[in-house]
Amino acid sequence: MEGAHLLAFNATLLAAILSPGPALIYALRVSIVEGRMAGMLTGAGLGLVAAMWTGLALLGLDQVFAAVPWAYGALKIGGALYLLWIAAQTWRDAKEPIGPLARPVRPGRFVLHGALINLANPKSVLFAAAVLLVIFPADLRGAEMALIVGNHLAVEVAFYAILATVLSRPAARSAYLGAKPLLDRIAGAVLAVLGLKLLFTRA
Repeated sequence: MEGAHLLAFNATLLAAILSPGPALIYALRVSIVEGRMAGMLTGAGLGLVAAMWTGLALLGLDQVFAAVPWAYGALKIGGALYLLWIAAQTWRDAKEPIGPLARPVRPGRFVLHGALINLANPKSVLFAAAVLLVIFPADLRGAEMALIVGNHLAVEVAFYAILATVLSRPAARSAYLGAKPLLDRIAGAVLAVLGLKLLFTRA
């Protein structure tokens, strides 16, 4: 494995993170509503599970899913239902006021919710397997696999830390508060569509 392989992987990874999906939408909303630390902790949860999917793809979990399709199906249905639940909560609370940023942040709560959002999408392991197959050589050693997983985690955590820092600023929060009902309902609708897509697509 060479440095060029990691650079190509990171470019692909950033493109995937930036694509509109449950993880990005959830992180955006948490960072604005709950503040910088909450956004960073959510990003840590998202990154931990995303890196885990990459590690499992390196170990061949995609082949296990192919051999035992019911396991993939069960994870997919559970994940879709969780996304639909988050969508319903977001839509329901669209008109609810949000509290001040000074209230205490419970680290475990935000890390857990971030982790569950990415755990809700087992398709990530199939994406990771496809990307890894194209970018990296087939004869990776254990240390190289660990480096890829650690690199993935670092990229995710850094991205969401920057995102949380930018979106938790007063200007972003004020803009969000001015259009909260509409923005929350858009976010809820998008999350519902993504949940339904995950539920009804075969692959």
